[in-house]
Amino acid sequence: MTTANTSGLVPIYDSMVAEHGDVPTETRQAAEEIQREAAEVLDWNRFRPGD
Repeated sequence: MTTANTSGLVPIYDSMVAEHGDVPTETRQAAEEIQREAAEVLDWNRFRPGD
């Protein structure tokens, strides 16, 4: 695709975001939160004696 073709997609993307929300951003944020929670749950350092 040329630059002219890709710039024509922005209004379509913008209208989809307006209609459905920014699904990629919401998904990324949810995944980051799950990773933080999993890191806390799986942190075995708190069970080591002497730490």
